[in-house]
Amino acid sequence: MEQFRHIGEVLGSMKALMVLQDDIQFNQCQCCLLFDIFCLAFDTIAEEIRHNLKFEEKNKKWKALEPPLGELYRVFKEGELYIKYCLDFKDWWGKAISIHQNKDCVEYHIHNLFCLFPAVIEAIENAGEIAGLNEDDMKKRKVVLTRKYSKEWNDPKLFHWRFGKQYLIPREICNRLESAWKQDKWRLIEALEDKRILLSDALTKNEHRLADLLIKKLNGSEQFKGKLFPSSILLGAKDYQVRRRLEGGGQYKEIHWLGESFVLRHFYGEVESLNSEISTLLSLSHPNVLQYLCGFYDDDKKECLLVMELINKDLVSFMKENCSARRRILLSFPVAVEIMLQIARGMEYLHSQKIYHGDLNPANILVKVRNSTEGYLQVKVSGYGLSSVKTTTRNSTNQNTDQGTTDTCIWYAPEVLAEQEQPGSAFTCKYSEKADVYSFGMLCFELLTGKVPFEDDHLQGEKMSRNIRTGERPLFPFPSPKFLVNLTKKCWQNDPVQRPSFSSICRILRYIKKFLAMNPDNGQPQLLSPSVDFCEIEALFVKKFPAEEGGDPAPASRIPFQMFAYKLAEKDKTSMSIKDDESQDPTNDATSTGRDDGGSVVDDQLVPASDTASVSFDLISVSSETPVKKISQRNKSAEPKMRKGPGTTKTQTPRHSPAQSPLRTFSHNLRSTKGSMSPLTMSPIHPRIRGRPVPNS
Repeated sequence: MEQFRHIGEVLGSMKALMVLQDDIQFNQCQCCLLFDIFCLAFDTIAEEIRHNLKFEEKNKKWKALEPPLGELYRVFKEGELYIKYCLDFKDWWGKAISIHQNKDCVEYHIHNLFCLFPAVIEAIENAGEIAGLNEDDMKKRKVVLTRKYSKEWNDPKLFHWRFGKQYLIPREICNRLESAWKQDKWRLIEALEDKRILLSDALTKNEHRLADLLIKKLNGSEQFKGKLFPSSILLGAKDYQVRRRLEGGGQYKEIHWLGESFVLRHFYGEVESLNSEISTLLSLSHPNVLQYLCGFYDDDKKECLLVMELINKDLVSFMKENCSARRRILLSFPVAVEIMLQIARGMEYLHSQKIYHGDLNPANILVKVRNSTEGYLQVKVSGYGLSSVKTTTRNSTNQNTDQGTTDTCIWYAPEVLAEQEQPGSAFTCKYSEKADVYSFGMLCFELLTGKVPFEDDHLQGEKMSRNIRTGERPLFPFPSPKFLVNLTKKCWQNDPVQRPSFSSICRILRYIKKFLAMNPDNGQPQLLSPSVDFCEIEALFVKKFPAEEGGDPAPASRIPFQMFAYKLAEKDKTSMSIKDDESQDPTNDATSTGRDDGGSVVDDQLVPASDTASVSFDLISVSSETPVKKISQRNKSAEPKMRKGPGTTKTQTPRHSPAQSPLRTFSHNLRSTKGSMSPLTMSPIHPRIRGRPVPNS
């Protein structure tokens, strides 16, 4: 209840700010949308609490609500800071340049709200199942929840019709999600027109030209496409100043312009062949991608100047400060997953624009500490685009000075390393979706362990490259959550076809984020064991909805349904036994161990060696609605049905007396199974069996 009260306080502060909503000069419609959806979220939670919980039990049965409500409080607090930023109209021209394409309201703040809100709803429902002492009321609530999570609602339109308001996506909100940014864009165009016409005498020549630049860019004018504006607009400004040079071969500088700080990417050469690519870069807008704001060109000097947003710290320096060998303070798993999700979302957006990175590594991940909460970061992908004019990455020197002599080959996929061995290669593998996914897997390893991949390995250069191509991967230390390790291993598979897309990775990480919000590790990550493998849930989801695989990123309004569909798939998988899974998918043994097709030497140290399944099914998630006892009973009854199905021979399970050792049956099965593995590679003998005499077979 304490966290819910804090959320109410933040909402009250936002309500006071919105009294001045007519004075918001930037993103007014988006601020109003954000405030309205936060009000709807608060009212929905209050209604769910009234219907499901009893106030006299708030000190006992309400405790499960505190973790997800605490995460929701962080989302509300960041939304409040966003509204405050839009209200501040200091340095009007600088802010117009900075946020004229900003879509953080929907793609960042509302996205985070949609990711966490299902966790709050399910936490209230789980607490409601055990609320009160009347067994009849508890049974009725359980029936209602069973009907809610029924397969009949596993359809986007039916879900939206039945649960749209409960999950914050009524029709009115969905329409505003699509139109709010467009309305703010036209409001900014009108403000620029008013300044250019009504305040013409008060504007300087540079401000007139700057207004023309922004109007043409916002209108998508054909005159703007493929054409950069004269560099005198930038260099002739009174307050233009170069503050310092940044790493990256002299291409990057920090500048002060129009009262704001920016990064200037500066290079020489003909730009006719680059006009199309530069135009694409200037049109990009995503909260997890470094923004190209505007571009200028000097025809006489053949000088190109691209203005970008400024973020001072990269992931290399951040990891050194927080997770170095001296400190060894690892990121909490919720923070690590949040960073992974933001990187994946940035890459998903770039791939939807047919832009492939090719150099995804910590030096190209920029981070900014959020003011609202400790530990959480805002992450942006940089270093993409204009590969023909690349020299070194902006912070590439940090990678050598801060982390020793880190070999860059550790971030490249095996097919990229093989391609580099061929003289005159066109690097077609380097700039591909699957190569970026492999690099992302290595980033995940560093975020989860605090260690640079292969930093303990004595091999470097060609030997390291050869080992990676043959399937060697870094080892995860104990303890590490198995569900995060499995996702990382899927990303660095030797076979590019086996690697997931970034759209799939984003869906998996959103559901993991929800799971962590409902099940805090309390300093014991080894206890985090969901009932199913989230990668298997994604496979079921894509099979049910093949249109979701790849393509453009799903709109924010679709996230609640995706989370709901994942929940249904989780319930189905939880009700299946390990034997059912193995009999239906004989190849599951190879993938469940976490080894890739290339013969990776990675050993999963998260569970005992006797666990050959991809997920530990004996621990049921706190958020699961199906008791363990019912699962085991259903599995026992389902096993004979599988054996009596069409096309199968009726077999009887061999029985043995209590005096007979189970090892005899086990060894007999090994000898009788064609192509079976050596007993030395199988699970160790159970402690109860050790010391028993083995009868002669």
